[in-house]
Amino acid sequence: MKTAFITGANVGQANLLTKALAGQGWKVFAGVLPGAPTDLKTEGNIVVVDQDVSKTESVRASAEFVTRELDGQGLDLLMNVAGVANVGVGVVEGADLAAVERLFNINMFGQLRVIQAFLPLLRKNAPGSRIANYSSGAIIANPVGAGAYNMTKHAIHGMTLTLRHELAPLGIQVTSIIPGGVLTAMSANSHANTLKTWGEQPAEIQKVYEPLKSVMCKVLPDMLEKTGSSPEQALQGTLEILAKKKWKPMELLGKDVKPMGVMRRLFSDSQLESIMRMTFKIPAAK
Repeated sequence: MKTAFITGANVGQANLLTKALAGQGWKVFAGVLPGAPTDLKTEGNIVVVDQDVSKTESVRASAEFVTRELDGQGLDLLMNVAGVANVGVGVVEGADLAAVERLFNINMFGQLRVIQAFLPLLRKNAPGSRIANYSSGAIIANPVGAGAYNMTKHAIHGMTLTLRHELAPLGIQVTSIIPGGVLTAMSANSHANTLKTWGEQPAEIQKVYEPLKSVMCKVLPDMLEKTGSSPEQALQGTLEILAKKKWKPMELLGKDVKPMGVMRRLFSDSQLESIMRMTFKIPAAK
């Protein structure tokens, strides 16, 4: 029986992936934030594990629990999915540093904690075990107002690239999954959320960056609603990635982000930047 650990499985894509892999015969350990609402319970091929990725001791305790449950066996797959988006949002100059630190603690350091704690189990099943770190299409598009989130996802991909070198001699594959917009609870009410975010920025920041208000509050949410993938489409795309024998450094997921992957190969960085500015309707200086 193949074994997997999936973080952030209480809701969203990780929740759907937990059920899908369990249905395919995997034994899935589902990391769930303690006290968070979820429809998952320990039964059949699913084992629910309390885990707060923002706390080192919680992650260590979850790894110790899984180690006992496996009783000498190892893990075949680690899916680093847990993360948040609507924290530290806004233009970089006006970003709340405390919120940005919280975002890094969950998104970036959360994945690092999990990798450090679970690598001994992955080594037991090497060669052939795998790690998938969820980054974001934001590292290609670099959307206005998402600078802090974008920074965490660039950091995650940087970690992935280094891990690919470090773990290659052990036979452990690593990739960054790069999802585009997915119409889940995290991205729901995007118009209302961006307007709220805009209003929470300091008045002087709003005045300086007024030309970007429509980009943040209308253009980007409109694009998400128009081109974002459904949860079912994103799940199917993820399962297709997991079925590949050899992973690329970056595996693109979603109908909106895959064209950007093609553009990365066809255009220079400056050309791609110009295309993104036109797409996002970012005004030029007067």
